[in-house]
Amino acid sequence: MLIRFDSKVGSFLILEEFAVPLIRMTGHSGTVPSAILAKDIPAALASLKAEIARTPVPPEPDDDERPREERPVSLRQRAFPLVDLLERAARKGHDVMWEEVSPEDSVR
Repeated sequence: MLIRFDSKVGSFLILEEFAVPLIRMTGHSGTVPSAILAKDIPAALASLKAEIARTPVPPEPDDDERPREERPVSLRQRAFPLVDLLERAARKGHDVMWEEVSPEDSVR
């Protein structure tokens, strides 16, 4: 399933298998659907950034002949849209919500 993160400052979709661990890194339980209120975003963002910083970055082999689009995506890369959304929501004072959506419902 897909998880849609939504705020007045933007939205994005991510697979549930990646979304839930990222949500937990914010200090949230990982419940879907749920939200982080605007007043709680700075602490959630700090927690997420600290957890990401503790996550080892897998080395990218120099001799990897696979096309770039076939290489694994790191947790840091997967977290970028959530970090960006939380930063924008914090600046504007907006909540961030998320919910499960089916692939058919993912197109707005």
